Amino acid sequence: RPKLDLIAVEPWLVFYHGGEALARSLLDFLQILPGGGLSIGQVGKNWIDAMKATFAAGCFWGVEAAFRKRDGVTSAISGYTGGALPNPTYEQVCSGTTGHAEAVEVEFDPEVVSFDELMALFWEIHNPTQKDRQGPDIGTQYRSAVFAHGDDQALAAAASKAQLASSGQFRDNLATEIVPARPFYRAEEYHQRYFEKMGHHR
Repeated sequence: RPKLDLIAVEPWLVFYHGGEALARSLLDFLQILPGGGLSIGQVGKNWIDAMKATFAAGCFWGVEAAFRKRDGVTSAISGYTGGALPNPTYEQVCSGTTGHAEAVEVEFDPEVVSFDELMALFWEIHNPTQKDRQGPDIGTQYRSAVFAHGDDQALAAAASKAQLASSGQFRDNLATEIVPARPFYRAEEYHQRYFEKMGHHR
């Protein structure tokens, strides 16, 4: 059995092994014990996924730039998700035949920025009433979507969507999909930090 060190106190217990967080709570820790049902690797993956969020809101250049500027966001990567073709190219996604959306995978520090705050930014930077388009960009690859990493994110995203829908801010219905996270494929390097490379600062 691996040696585990407890370095936080209730109500949140964090168990570490070799510098890697294995469990955030006593319940998680019990699940990695023999017969508990989860391997150490699975618990580690759950911990990592809890600090990821994936959003589609039209062309990923501007979406990435907006999230990258948010305090607490440690990484924002442009890519493709939600489709069936492994490792698609930009040209394949733009054909509208792969099922992928242009999306941004965000890694964040939940002690600095919450998922709810990321959702607020998501609503702010695009028009969620437009179906399969954003402005002049038309096609399913430009759809509005939240790819939820786990049930907690799915519930939080649904609650945020319901709150926005009832706020009266938009006259039309929200077209945003909330679906489970799918494999995410990093886009070609020239898409990463695109606005910075092109000299845009917004």
